[in-house]
Amino acid sequence: MHRAVHALLAFGLVLCLAAAPRVASAATLTVLVGDDQAASAEFVQQLRTGQSASGKFELVRIGPGAPAAEPASTDTEPAANTGVRTRSLRTASDAGLTVAVGTAAARAALERPGAEPLVLAMLSRLDYETLKAASPAALRRGDRRVGVLLRDPAMADQLALVNAVLPQKRRLGVIATPESEPLVRELQRAAQNANPPWDLQVEIAPDARSLAAALRALVPRSDALMVLPDLIGDSQAATLSVLHAGAGAGLPVFGASEGLVRSGGLAAAVSTPGQLAQQARQLGQKVASAGSTGSGPLVEAATPATVRINATVARGLGLRPPEERELTERLAAPR
Repeated sequence: MHRAVHALLAFGLVLCLAAAPRVASAATLTVLVGDDQAASAEFVQQLRTGQSASGKFELVRIGPGAPAAEPASTDTEPAANTGVRTRSLRTASDAGLTVAVGTAAARAALERPGAEPLVLAMLSRLDYETLKAASPAALRRGDRRVGVLLRDPAMADQLALVNAVLPQKRRLGVIATPESEPLVRELQRAAQNANPPWDLQVEIAPDARSLAAALRALVPRSDALMVLPDLIGDSQAATLSVLHAGAGAGLPVFGASEGLVRSGGLAAAVSTPGQLAQQARQLGQKVASAGSTGSGPLVEAATPATVRINATVARGLGLRPPEERELTERLAAPR
């Protein structure tokens, strides 16, 4: 009798599983890539690894100057990585989600026809602002929902890290370029909304020659310096100038990259390409479930998954910041 009941229950479970809808990851995941940077490769590999065995993974490499509808090459394969190659793109009807990695791929993805949900990933805030100015209609199409995942944490998260490391300080100095205005505005809002508020000191350096003069004016008015993810943060020479100015004045320098910490910065809140890939997949599910509204893209900053501290710099400044794990947990907590 018990065996019969167990058999019926097992049969019913099989029927339920057979009737259950497939999860989003079982659909085709199309990934557009327009560069060969190591961070992009790590991001793509994490997406490939995370795809379910019943889904398909399609990698489209956009060549320099190649039209969006004619990629340089296309690799189509099940998630189990059996080797199947094709040069044709799937139609929108059988593509579950498209993820564009980097600025070149984002531009190509916005030009492609189709109504499948689209996630633009591995973009800086300034990359996104440039795309928004160049292709406003493509980002707000009524038949396709778009998500944007920025590669850097929000300014509020960056400021929360500074506050956790320097709770008694209130003056934060920032060197920015004219193109950095969106980042500066975001940081100003975060500084005003902090409790207590931060006294944000900003100097603009239009070019490399003016950077030294801007730093000389900024350093005496600051308790700490922050390197923004802009033209200065992307320039090794400019970043080193900020680090040298901070070291000479005994000021800690914060930023959004592990490279800055290795070069002499005190701390950074970062999200690795692998972690960004997981967030991109989650954003894709949100975009797909939201449907097409034409109300503009769903924009998310990177979740600051990891805090990096330069212990040597901390000792040199006479600071004893919390451990990296504790700082990471603080940033992850709701505020």
